[in-house]
Amino acid sequence: MAVLTAVLALLNVGFTAFLMFLSPHDLVLLGGLLAFALGMSVFVALSVSRTVSDSIHELLDAVRSFNAGNMEVKVPVATGDEVGELAAAFNDMSQRLEESFSKERELEQNRREMMQAVSHDLRTPLASIQAMVESINDGVVSDEQTVKRYMRSTQTEVENLNQLINDLFELAQLDAGLLELRIETSSVQDLISDTLESMSAQARAQKLTLSGSVDDELSPVDIDPQRVQRVLYNLVQNALHHTPPDGTISIQARDAGEEVQVELRDTGEGIPEGELPHIFQRSYRVDPSRARGSGGAGLGLSIVLGIVEAHGGRIWVESGLGKGSSFTFTLPKTPATAA
Repeated sequence: MAVLTAVLALLNVGFTAFLMFLSPHDLVLLGGLLAFALGMSVFVALSVSRTVSDSIHELLDAVRSFNAGNMEVKVPVATGDEVGELAAAFNDMSQRLEESFSKERELEQNRREMMQAVSHDLRTPLASIQAMVESINDGVVSDEQTVKRYMRSTQTEVENLNQLINDLFELAQLDAGLLELRIETSSVQDLISDTLESMSAQARAQKLTLSGSVDDELSPVDIDPQRVQRVLYNLVQNALHHTPPDGTISIQARDAGEEVQVELRDTGEGIPEGELPHIFQRSYRVDPSRARGSGGAGLGLSIVLGIVEAHGGRIWVESGLGKGSSFTFTLPKTPATAA
């Protein structure tokens, strides 16, 4: 395009000069100047186009590499023009996609681990139930006392299976965003009292002290009481599993401005600092043995996180080995109450 433009200009000026009867000397001088202008224009055009062309080729190579699976490819941004903006946009897109795929791989790994844990926790009670039922049917166990003991054990295992299935169903609802909250004005104090009453027998059996306190000025909040009760049950159950005898578990609810803050503190074994970022992941356990005694399939805290976030709240944990743990979650107040 540069050559064509310069040649057309040269022909136009030359023809115009010929019509104006300029002297041959002037025509040669003018032709030389136009030829020099032609060379300069071609040089400048090639220089500019080479820069743009090289940048586009680098971008094209990066796109091909990215298409081949190299998510870490980056394009050097050497200019501030439109091509530079395109390269910066590509780098930003590449980084976001890399983060997205990395998160997807992590979720897939978590899903596989959860399926392994759930499969283990399904097989264990089923095998136990099968063995006890076969013993009764085959006449291996015939005395009435042992049969009753086997039946009680079978009932317990069935209840465990039912709880695990309910946990999986609730997690599926949370994943799909289909968890329905039945919001009503409720007293956090009543929920904590009900939790203490339900868990006190188990705490006494484990020689643990279970207590609770609520600020006097704490107003009722709009929540789904059944779901929040589930949060408290899961947190207390988790604390009961990991607190040695003669320990204490306390629940405290306080007013925190525009939200209600509920803290559950125990004097248990604590959680290593490196494990804290993963504690709410599904089927994650600090104890990798995956024994049933270490806390089922490890879905309880994941359900707690989902329910709290569904209410628009937050949850976090503070802990250390041998220092106990403190789980704190918040519940937003209604606008009128907050005001």
